[in-house]
Amino acid sequence: MRLEMGHIYIKDIQFASESKIEDGILYVSEEAVKAVALEDEHIKSVSFDIAKPGESVRITPVKDVIEPRVKVEGRGGIFPGVISKVDTVGEGKTYALKGMAVVTAGKIVGFQEGIIDMTGPGADYTPFSQTLNLVMVCEPIDGIKQHDYEKAVRFAGFRVAAYIGELARELTPDETKVYETCTIKEGLEKYPNLPRVAYVQMLQSQGLLHDTYVYGVDAKKIVPTILSPTEIMDGAIVSGNCVSACDKNPTYVHENNPVVHDLFEQHGKTINFVCQIITNENVYLADKQRSSDWTAKLCKMLDLDGVIVSQEGFGNPDTDLIMNCKKIEAEGVKTVIITDEYAGRDGKSQSLADADAAADAVVTGGNANQVIILPKLDKVIGTLDYVNKIAGASEETLREDGSLEVELQVLTGATNETGFNKLSAR
Repeated sequence: MRLEMGHIYIKDIQFASESKIEDGILYVSEEAVKAVALEDEHIKSVSFDIAKPGESVRITPVKDVIEPRVKVEGRGGIFPGVISKVDTVGEGKTYALKGMAVVTAGKIVGFQEGIIDMTGPGADYTPFSQTLNLVMVCEPIDGIKQHDYEKAVRFAGFRVAAYIGELARELTPDETKVYETCTIKEGLEKYPNLPRVAYVQMLQSQGLLHDTYVYGVDAKKIVPTILSPTEIMDGAIVSGNCVSACDKNPTYVHENNPVVHDLFEQHGKTINFVCQIITNENVYLADKQRSSDWTAKLCKMLDLDGVIVSQEGFGNPDTDLIMNCKKIEAEGVKTVIITDEYAGRDGKSQSLADADAAADAVVTGGNANQVIILPKLDKVIGTLDYVNKIAGASEETLREDGSLEVELQVLTGATNETGFNKLSAR
């Protein structure tokens, strides 16, 4: 598959009477985006705000972060099976609005949404402190169930992102990058001496609002399968997660998965990037066995030399991670796993809930239990009503001076397990 990705850099977002993009400025009609969001009868009201890097603004509780894109040429459209028809995507030409995001917020679950700080120490940990954020806060109709509320907000975010992306259809990109993968036979012929490498991505699929969607299908209903890595750039995988904010993969991360992009950078140079294999993280042991067996089987059938395996979440999914690692290694395929750690506030506890000697090449996103003090900021988009209940917080989190004592766990993307974060080692 060959995909041309056009980057259109957004320098500012402003509310205006008409939605358009001119000279790198995104002008947004509040009336228009409200109408798009309110197409779902489960949403009673919605408000929009803008948060810019460096501003004294806190966004919480954060549900999802989405990068607006538009399919300009080729089959299908953005977010297939969700917003667009169920066509296989990943070919042709797509434009992405870089430097900005649509952020959805609302009191969906409360204890497993997150915080984005646009300034201060919190901003040093979340990558979304660096984006211009169009934030939508949705209020549900009375008596709605949580899963219906989550779905309504999820779809509203995708509709707004698609609406914003459509504004770029006739623009000329500031930059164009080309991503191309070979068929199995072509790759063997073209790169006979390069190691064959794939990316195994574990998708959060534990249910009860711990969900990810592939072409609109709940990932817990899939068996491991092969994708062209360019498919995710058109929104083939989207988030439906209400899980710990630090290591969840918002839709933005799926669209911009750094493992995929880094492997493409080395494709044809040091490796032959064969494909992306997606698998799930289910609850029952039989499901874990099935998925890890199939994942290892695919790695063997593709004659891979090595894989990178990333997980999403912690605790229960640690078992899936280690099962995948052990079984793939047993097939003679070298693995590198990407995870994060829950090593306690002192860093002395066991980092993962499972371990094995085969997992001897590990990249960590950091310790999610690390404590940080977030100062009071001038403005809150959303509400602090749930701030003491977010995973990584406590009853003492909100202090008398308005500051927050929390673990990194509360910050969206702080220890992301694809490496889409701001931590590094020295």
